[in-house]
Amino acid sequence: MKFIDYVEIEVQAGRGGHGCIAFHTEKFMPRGGPSGGDGGRGGDIIARADSQLTTLLDFRYRKTYKAANGLPGSGSNKTGRNGEATVLNVPVGTLIRDRDNDHVVADLDSPGVETVVAAGGKGGHGNHYYKSATNQAPRKAQDGWPGEHRRLALELKLLADVGLVGLPNAGKSTILASFSAARPKIADYPFTTLVPNLGIVKLREYKSCVMADIPGLIEGAAEGKGLGHQFLKHIQRTRLLIYVIDINEPEITATRELLERELAQFDPELPRRPSFTVVTKVDTVASDQRKEMLAGVSPDYLPISAVSRENADQFLQRIEAYLDRLRDAATTR
Repeated sequence: MKFIDYVEIEVQAGRGGHGCIAFHTEKFMPRGGPSGGDGGRGGDIIARADSQLTTLLDFRYRKTYKAANGLPGSGSNKTGRNGEATVLNVPVGTLIRDRDNDHVVADLDSPGVETVVAAGGKGGHGNHYYKSATNQAPRKAQDGWPGEHRRLALELKLLADVGLVGLPNAGKSTILASFSAARPKIADYPFTTLVPNLGIVKLREYKSCVMADIPGLIEGAAEGKGLGHQFLKHIQRTRLLIYVIDINEPEITATRELLERELAQFDPELPRRPSFTVVTKVDTVASDQRKEMLAGVSPDYLPISAVSRENADQFLQRIEAYLDRLRDAATTR
């Protein structure tokens, strides 16, 4: 399935039904009075977060959505039927903006959450509404109100506990494939990951987390170079960042600083998010060479190999410890 994370659509809520002009006529009741019912309300346009969806692909091919109009009122004070709502099922993590004023209409960040993005018009009053002591037989009714029309932008930002951030070919996809059932494309050339990938990582029995492999960043990603600007937004919803650096990088510490700069230029809050660094592909160098390559590197950087599973347990334990601290901090607020 093609990954689509941004679309623009138009929505039109239903118009309210017109009020009715009618008079009650019944045998032995020649002056039954006005009995025109109100029109029904127009249908709403509702956006709903669906955990089964992972892309906005459906909205790429259909750009306009309309809800049903309310039906007009009728005699005997009968109110017209309300128009049926139109429901837009979107992936969890979809942000909806009004394209005319950039106002955030909805942020659907939990499964099942729904919101009205365009309200249906009210139904018009029938002539019974206008009856008064001085106007016993009103001959006017109200038209239904038009429903809201909106031009919307739908933007998907993936929800994950952990986000893997690194240069192209740093080993992010291999980590995701090794520690989860996800099967991202892996090759020895840059930018093999063209879309974000999600996987469920088992930390220990009955405990897991969602990990996202974000396409590789390069210097200038925040300005749109490479694939960075297109996918940096997906890091904004991750709770924990893991900087992934290839041990064969000539300047490991400088690479970490580069990644932080690119995140800061895109969103100044990102480098302040909880994070740690792993040095990958340690299985590709001899042990004595490894010591030389890691000389001067912070001891907090965890050397791992997703292929040989070296330090795999420490990697998962560190993720669990960070996520536990974040959960505890959230519950004490």
